[in-house]
Amino acid sequence: MSHHRTSQSSRLLLHRSVLAAVALSLPMITGVAQASPLSMPAPLTFSAGPLGKLDVQGIASGMAFYQDFPQGAAGTLGAKHVGADITNGMVIIQKNTGPLQFYIQAGAYSFPTLAAAMPSSTSDINFFGAMPVAYLKYAPSSDYSVEVGNLPTLIGAEGGFTYQNINIERGLLWDVEPIVSRGVQFNASKGPISASVSLNDGYYSNRYNVMSGLLSYAIDGSNTVSFYAQGPLGNIRTSSPQVAYSAIGTSSDIYGVEYVYSSGPWMIEPYLQYMHTPKSVRLGIPHSFSNYGASVLADYSFTNTISLAGRVEYLGVGGKPGQGISSSAAGLTDLPADSHAWSITLTPTYQDDGFFTRAELSYVAASTPAGLGLSSFNNTTQLRGMLETGFMF
Repeated sequence: MSHHRTSQSSRLLLHRSVLAAVALSLPMITGVAQASPLSMPAPLTFSAGPLGKLDVQGIASGMAFYQDFPQGAAGTLGAKHVGADITNGMVIIQKNTGPLQFYIQAGAYSFPTLAAAMPSSTSDINFFGAMPVAYLKYAPSSDYSVEVGNLPTLIGAEGGFTYQNINIERGLLWDVEPIVSRGVQFNASKGPISASVSLNDGYYSNRYNVMSGLLSYAIDGSNTVSFYAQGPLGNIRTSSPQVAYSAIGTSSDIYGVEYVYSSGPWMIEPYLQYMHTPKSVRLGIPHSFSNYGASVLADYSFTNTISLAGRVEYLGVGGKPGQGISSSAAGLTDLPADSHAWSITLTPTYQDDGFFTRAELSYVAASTPAGLGLSSFNNTTQLRGMLETGFMF
């Protein structure tokens, strides 16, 4: 993964009753909700003097993996066939009552992603630092709020951190989306309609000229449809000292529509996404290109402690090798230009209060130009097995 994107499970409250337990345990940010079978336990509450009552939550988890074709550079975790690392070492402190609120999430994290080199927590923490999400929130009423700071993106259906998703690894579509953006966000809701608009720095450019938005409509208690979009308002930086920055991502327009069905033990969430990157001599993009894809996420709960999640995806990557776009496309998707990939992921999960463990089997197959592939082996398939376990409080 070579650029950055984050969403918070805190955005669920306005969008999906199936995840009410998660939404009630985290502060609400209007946004595209993520599917997640992991339910955070009730937070610890303590008095902080003039700050009032604060909630504290945390998660500590690690993973072990096997992969048949490693993609990482020599000497890194991603170059190993078998390895292990921390996925989350996070503490969350928040104040979610009164007109002035705040949210702080700090610690270690990693972003394992399909068709991308397996990352380590020590490398991924360079993306957004040890405090990846932190913002102030002004909420004069339950129907309106304003947030300022490091905000989770409004784009996409999967969260940035592993515990926020039904699968351990994030998918192919997630790999082209932003994770965290710095800026200001306005949220409003009225009846079944909720909306958010944000002026931010896109893919962590530190230049605040990107606009993103989300509009959701709850058809009834089981069905919700959402539309999201993001694009630049002016010239963007050609480079940035920020490790997380992607000039290609920030210069692109991205659109998506998703539908969520939630009833009984089922959660089903299909979504479509389209991304267009315009020609820019200044950014070294000689020709425009587009990425487009579709995904279906599903989760079925057999009991209160056991569930099975699945994801099927397709992603098409634009550009033509030899036109100077190959590196640009790879910078967004970790796939070669002019390639197509599909994936399937299965994740059985066991959770008992704050303890959870889950296994995962994923398979990616790609159609790529001659001589190119998913790794230095030029393979066009990849099989991964993973195990993640940890505690939440």
